[in-house]
Parts: sequence; C-alpha cells; structure tokens
Amino acid sequence: MEPLASRIRPGTLEDFFGQEHLIGKGKPLRVAIEKKELFSFLLWGPPGCGKTTLAKLYAKALDAEFYELSAVDAGKDDIKKILGERRHERALSFMKPKILFIDEIHRFNKAQQDFLLPFVERGDLTLIGATTENPSFEVISPLLSRCRVFVLNELSEKDMQKILARSKIKMPKEAADWLIAIAGGDARQALTILETAKKLYDKVTVDTLKEAVQSKHLRYDKKGEEHYNTISAFIKSMRASQPDAALYYLARMVAAGEDPLFIARRMVIFASEDIGLAQPTALVVANAVFRAVETIGYPEAAINLAHGVAYLAECKKDRSAYDALRAAQADVERFGALPIPLKVRNPVTKLMKELEYGKDYEKYDAESYLPEKLKKKKYLK
Repeated sequence: MEPLASRIRPGTLEDFFGQEHLIGKGKPLRVAIEKKELFSFLLWGPPGCGKTTLAKLYAKALDAEFYELSAVDAGKDDIKKILGERRHERALSFMKPKILFIDEIHRFNKAQQDFLLPFVERGDLTLIGATTENPSFEVISPLLSRCRVFVLNELSEKDMQKILARSKIKMPKEAADWLIAIAGGDARQALTILETAKKLYDKVTVDTLKEAVQSKHLRYDKKGEEHYNTISAFIKSMRASQPDAALYYLARMVAAGEDPLFIARRMVIFASEDIGLAQPTALVVANAVFRAVETIGYPEAAINLAHGVAYLAECKKDRSAYDALRAAQADVERFGALPIPLKVRNPVTKLMKELEYGKDYEKYDAESYLPEKLKKKKYLK
C-alpha cells in the first residue's frame, strides 16, 4: 500500500503548506509555475519540508515528462534511459520537456555530476535537484552555475498541524503536539510515525506514538539524537586511539546511509584538531580520503573511509595547535583588533615609510611580533 505521506501529497500549490517565501503570492517559485518558465533549479532544505512535492507540482504545471531518481542508487545508465530519444528530436514542437528530479543530489559524485552537465547545458533535460546539504560544497561549480537555488525552511508547528489534519487520522491534542515536537519540522517523518502507530495499535496516543518511533520501519534520522550520538562516539573512539570502536561506529553510519562526505569532512577536521603536530601527514591522508569519497561514492567509498579511520585512530595525538588557536581567538574576542607593531606592517606607500612601517624588520627576528599588549603571550605550548 502506498505510504500515507504519498497518499496525501498536495496536488496543487493551494494545498501545499509552508515555504511561503517561495510559493506565496508574487514569490519566485509561484511566479515561475504560473508563467510556466522552464529552467533547472536546486531545492536545498531539511528532510520532509516539501522538496519532492514542489518538484512534482512544477512539472505538472509545465505539462512535462517527470522522471524521478534517487542519487543513492542511481547512475549514468539510469540517466541515459531517461534521455531516450536522440537530441534532435527534442526540437520538435510536440515533444514535452523532460524534467529529471534527483533526490539527494549531493550523493552524486563528481564524475556522475560531470556526466549530467552537458545534457542540462544543451537543454536535453531540465534538472531539479533536492539536497539537505549546502549545494556550494556538494554540487560541482559548472552544474551549480546552471541552476537556480531555492532554500526551503523547516515546516512550522502551524504547517505541521495542517498536514496532520489532512491525514484524517484522529488523535488527541497532546498526541499531535508530541508528534510535531519529535518530528522537528519533518512532515514525512511525522506521517510515517503516525501511520505506523495507527497500523500497529489502531488507536493513536502519545504512548502508541512512542512505541512507533522505536519501530524498525522508520528510517535513520540524520537530524535526530542517534545521528549525533553515533558521530560523537565515532570521533571519541578515534581520539582514544581505539580503531575497533571507530570502525564499528563507521559501519553503523554507512549502514544507515549517512552521507560519506559528512563522515570524511569530520575526519579532515579530526586530523588537525586531535592529531595535529604529532603526525602532520594525517591531514594529507584525511584529505585524500575526502577526495576519494567525493570521486567514488558508495558502496566502495566505505573502504576508503575505513582505511582513513584505521590510520587516524592509530596516530599519536597532539591538540596543541588547536588549543593555541582557541587561546588566540579568546584574546581577539577580549581585546579586539590591537595595533599591529610598525615593524611588521607593510610599507607600500611613501607615507607609510615615513611613518616607519617596516622599519628595522629582519626576517629571523627573535623579538615577538605580537601586539604590545600581548608581547609575552605563548599560545603554542
């Protein structure tokens, strides 16, 4: 049976709740739909805020052929099948435009995005990408430059109340309030929990909703407590030089479908924060892992991650550079922009030289170059 979230999906903009800054009267996405303006765009926002629904409403308004792929398991062959006809046939007036919706487009690696680029550029297809990650970091620049970016917000409590009401599943107010709070603006998650509680227990109450949350039918919530607990345990295991524990938590995140670039990014940070000067090559390895993950993608990228995790966990640890940065930042916050010593200022004009900028500067001077107020400070210990 089709999931509840799909069954009650809005068929018109009037039935869509939330994102007023995009679909309210005179707002950009509504105007584009009303004027039937065809262009590629990205929808960036948290889970369950309406990205897929807006893509479908847009395609419906333009009477386009709508194709939907998930970047988790799609590849080049799937795109080739969708393109189907030869390019010159696209010029015929009776051919409907093809809109390709790619969910979680941030999971497409660089090679996959490069493959997609010329088809978007030539107009063989119109791309709508949905992502929970910042497109500036996750979408290649040439593709990003050919797409408009619309930022979506978490659904408000009022919007969530309207969506739950549309489900026509009766529940007491305290149950609805609890469900809205636990879902955190994610309508799909709220409806999934609600549907599970209704199926398992028939009656929807706070208690049956709590039981439903524990159901294995629910997907891993990348914004929920389990997400943060797992990444915390992962980092702390590497910090404690426990590769077995770190690999276990890595395996859990991979199994849950966690974004591999999120994991790799945390490893790059860890290499400088926790290993630092003890083994400077750790940063090189972590960056190499990030690049490998970006290029390869799942499932093979898990091997690259494991390689990096094992290496980082066994490295010696030294937080002195990190601690020095935090101490320096504290002084910047406390004292503001203290005057820079004249000796190390850059004398780029005649006036600056007359004011003794750069005077007596020596390359290997032993005198501190810190501002006068901080002369005796030692950040790196």
